[in-house]
Amino acid sequence: MITLQQDADGFIRMNRHFPDTTLISISFTEGTAEELTGAQLNAIFDDALAEFRGQNRLEGAKGFSRAPAKTVQPTKNITVVKVRPGMNR
Repeated sequence: MITLQQDADGFIRMNRHFPDTTLISISFTEGTAEELTGAQLNAIFDDALAEFRGQNRLEGAKGFSRAPAKTVQPTKNITVVKVRPGMNR
């Protein structure tokens, strides 16, 4: 089981998919805890990533850039996901 802690802004740190059958416990700032499967949390991550890419126009053909890729801070991915109690229903 993996345990994650919600921060004060309502996010958990997640930058990749978890195995689908893994149980993940999220401790919320209000004091409650909830268990989700990796598949449920991966779906939430995918929705957040799609929303991020849509808002920043990262989908579709953007053309070719000859500039070197910056590898220090990736800008096409997210590292946090907004969570709230009751998401496992």
